[in-house]
Amino acid sequence: MKTRRAAGAIVNILSVNAHCGAPDLAIYSATKGALSTLTRNIANAHLSDRIRVNGINMGWVATPAEQEMQARTLGKGENWAKIAAAGLPLGRLLTMDEVAQLTLFLLSDASGLMTGTLIDLEQSVLGAPPRGIA
Repeated sequence: MKTRRAAGAIVNILSVNAHCGAPDLAIYSATKGALSTLTRNIANAHLSDRIRVNGINMGWVATPAEQEMQARTLGKGENWAKIAAAGLPLGRLLTMDEVAQLTLFLLSDASGLMTGTLIDLEQSVLGAPPRGIA
């Protein structure tokens, strides 16, 4: 984009684990946290180039790779997603289509001047106590 002197948009895909993550995901979470900072740094560095850079912190997404890991690698069985979804506030996992739709929005002119923004695509509110805890 810089070489062509063309405006554009970049969307980085991260994880809500960028905020902290479970103890057994420390390395994964640290890399997502680094990508979070890099997303904002690149957005700032390329403002004058008219290149917008945003990120999506995804929650738990039902993907073929997640199916393989949960069902087979971790041995939770083929119906792991249904069981996991039952414990989530909105009763389901994110879909790949939902992530794609948000990505397309951020890449489009419809997202306007948004740059350096990290969107939590998750069914919980960051900083709120877990449900059932007062």
